[in-house]
Amino acid sequence: MIALDFLRDELFDFLGVKELIELILSGNYAALTSWKGITSVIAPLMPLLLLVEVVIASFQRQFRHKGYGLTFLIYVINRALSHTTSITAVGFCIGLLQPFAPFHVGFTWYGFIYGYVVWELSHFVNHYAAHKVRLLWCLHSTHHTPQSMNLMVGQAHFFLELPYAAAVRTTICILAGLDPLMLFAIMFIDGTWGTFIHVSEGLYKHGQMRALRALVLAPVHHRIHHARNPLYIDTNFCNLLNVWDRVFGTYQDVRDEVVIDYGITREMRPNSFVDVYFGEFSSLWRDFRAAPNLRDKLLYIVLPPGWSHEGKHKTAAVMRREYLQSSAQL
Repeated sequence: MIALDFLRDELFDFLGVKELIELILSGNYAALTSWKGITSVIAPLMPLLLLVEVVIASFQRQFRHKGYGLTFLIYVINRALSHTTSITAVGFCIGLLQPFAPFHVGFTWYGFIYGYVVWELSHFVNHYAAHKVRLLWCLHSTHHTPQSMNLMVGQAHFFLELPYAAAVRTTICILAGLDPLMLFAIMFIDGTWGTFIHVSEGLYKHGQMRALRALVLAPVHHRIHHARNPLYIDTNFCNLLNVWDRVFGTYQDVRDEVVIDYGITREMRPNSFVDVYFGEFSSLWRDFRAAPNLRDKLLYIVLPPGWSHEGKHKTAAVMRREYLQSSAQL
């Protein structure tokens, strides 16, 4: 009975319907005017969209269980390994750092705009570092290993990445004066959008969102971020607002002649859980052992993926620069 209750709770959590069911059973629909009531209605939308995505892919005979199965397995394992670590990291950072904020911004409409821009900066900093520091890339690479795009990809992470990322982003936001309640509201919106931008091409083919593209990173932009094409690699680090990608020169729009090729540049076994989850750690360890001295060993840890002590660098920056140079010569 305990096992069945656990499975039921896990299913409700995955579908995001637990609070909605509680609201319906209570009959207190006035709660829909509260933030908790609003989130209880919004939370099931992404899981519902995932089910629609799978059904459409099945009818179109484009459903591939490999595109969903491994990412779902990763989701289940992460739930077992880190059920509450992210929220614990957020709470710890708030309690520790809030007294050191030089000022505090209230939960007002203008404070919310400020807060979201700051949140997006914290997301950019964390995400950029995850691609440019080899050890952090080991944590983040699991999310980039899928070779197709669908809503389950948003759940594919190495379990230690989530609390680490939560701590980095919360630290920046709290020191920038964000109200904790406002921060949680932003996290909810950001998490919902962060799932949506992984939507498959079968459900949202072009993913352009042309009316909003001047300000917002659309699904097509995040598909570019997941590409290993030299033109696209290591671009579009923001999540919703593209302001910081434009400021720091990492914004990249889609080009019709460059078809998105999903995945990572390292040769790997995309259907192997061990390789997807631990492969980058193994690769780093091999490079670490091969380094001739302590300095190079440390550089392998902190410099970008693709750096070599022999000078034969294959970093994303090198690959992109070589591609742009060769394209300019054509």
